[in-house]
Amino acid sequence: MSLLSPTKIVCIGRNYAAHAKELGNEMPERPMLFFKPPSALVANGDAIVLPHASSRVEYEGEIGVVIGRRLRRAVADEAEAAIRGFTCVNDVTARDLQKTDGQWARAKGFDTFCPVGPRVADGLDWRSLGVITRVNGEERQRGRTSEMHFAIPDLLAYISGVMTLEPGDLVATGTPAGVGPLTDGDVVEIEIAGVGVLSNPVRTET
Repeated sequence: MSLLSPTKIVCIGRNYAAHAKELGNEMPERPMLFFKPPSALVANGDAIVLPHASSRVEYEGEIGVVIGRRLRRAVADEAEAAIRGFTCVNDVTARDLQKTDGQWARAKGFDTFCPVGPRVADGLDWRSLGVITRVNGEERQRGRTSEMHFAIPDLLAYISGVMTLEPGDLVATGTPAGVGPLTDGDVVEIEIAGVGVLSNPVRTET
């Protein structure tokens, strides 16, 4: 069971220039928002299940922000003060379906496609956070908040101008370059210093 019970999971697309480039995309003028359903949540140690509907499922290591107080039409300073803490997120994506569907609900929304954990850490400075992704012990991604196109308080303020963020809601802030496929038997790890390591085995749907 996940350590969170958010009303919604709001994700940010193309927040690292190198990741946008590796997928052949332009950087957005404003934050690109999409959702994952809470039913996609799994905890540290739970399996990521590769669905038969997809032939290419990829990892995306991200810094997750957990909201601590209600935010509606906030400015950046108010948004920063509303952060409860940070956690590791794996924005698992069926890349082939993302390309063919024309929208991302199916590609991002399968059960087990949002591992989160191993804990929510408070007292961390968002300006100096970094995220590392490893598959079977081999480093695949490394990024820092200083490389983000949109800073975390600005992201939260922007989202709160569209929809109310409730305590416990999760915001996944985008993935750095280096995304790639997962196969049956892999173990994928997302690490954030001060949070810990989120580790999930990968298995094919039976």
